[in-house]
Amino acid sequence: MEVSKDLFISNIEKIKNYAGGKTVMPIIKANAYGTYLNYELDILNMFDIVAVAIADEAVAVRSTGYQKDILILNQPYYEDLEKIIRSNVIIGLSSIECLDYIISNNLSIRCHLEIETGMNRTGINLLELDSFIRKIKEYGNIKVEGIYTHFSSADFDEEYTRKQIELFKEATSKVKSEFDTIKYVHSEASNGIINFDNDDTNLIRPGIIMYGYESFRGSNDFIDVTPIAKLVSRIVFLKEIDVGESVSYSRHFIAKEKTKVATIPIGYADGLRRALSENGEVVINGKKAPIIGSVCMDSIMVDVTNIDAKVNDKVYIWDNEIITLDEIAKKCNTINYEIISGISSRVPREFV
Repeated sequence: MEVSKDLFISNIEKIKNYAGGKTVMPIIKANAYGTYLNYELDILNMFDIVAVAIADEAVAVRSTGYQKDILILNQPYYEDLEKIIRSNVIIGLSSIECLDYIISNNLSIRCHLEIETGMNRTGINLLELDSFIRKIKEYGNIKVEGIYTHFSSADFDEEYTRKQIELFKEATSKVKSEFDTIKYVHSEASNGIINFDNDDTNLIRPGIIMYGYESFRGSNDFIDVTPIAKLVSRIVFLKEIDVGESVSYSRHFIAKEKTKVATIPIGYADGLRRALSENGEVVINGKKAPIIGSVCMDSIMVDVTNIDAKVNDKVYIWDNEIITLDEIAKKCNTINYEIISGISSRVPREFV
């Protein structure tokens, strides 16, 4: 995977300007959506706070030498709390059971309170917020540094999202009146940044749009971000097959004419979906070449009969021009998030 740091930095500036200069907390979970920018200290140091999903991701970010704030968005496992404390990491706190565990084990922890406003994944119900706050204050060993929520439908449902915003404003007012340590208030991820401006927040949480891909169809009309990653392989083998010969497992492809076949060493173990069998294409020397036969664990075969191709030529799985990440996602009946974050660790990342 070729990843452009310069394009990433440019995207951040565009997002920040669009959001009126609010603090940017980049979402770098899942190895920064598969780009591995979460291991690049020069990129991390652009931000005063970054966000991950789980404790091990936070520890990995600390291992780069990053000394500023890290927030774990998801409710952590109890057994991870000690390593979280050792690494001076902030947790998202939403579970009364987790709060009770912290208190009963006399742990000292930093947190952002997550409020349930309509996502119904994790979060403190507004009806339980008073008792939640009271427990925290009585214990006295938890530093509440932020408050946040997550919009479920900010890409298409304005009415529902505005109801979420109003519920969050109510919770924010209550929490701020009880704690003078609140540094960050946040609700807008990629879709929320583009479609809503919550005046009560001072921090945004961009995800997929940082990496240059649309969070919903047409989102680039609002913030013209540029894709930062290309997935690249090379031709390792060429041969010509005759009419009637088959390619790959289960003989799904049988040649109807003499066919020049290139073998490319990338397969479903690398994150190239089997749904692209007899369905996808790649780019070789500026031209599309169809994938023929089944996608294998470690390789694909493509038809290069009409392409001037040779061994070691570059092959783009997506190049953001002739083939886009969104086209691949559509053929796999999924979303661009799943494709890019699913590229496996055995695919080298090269920063360009």
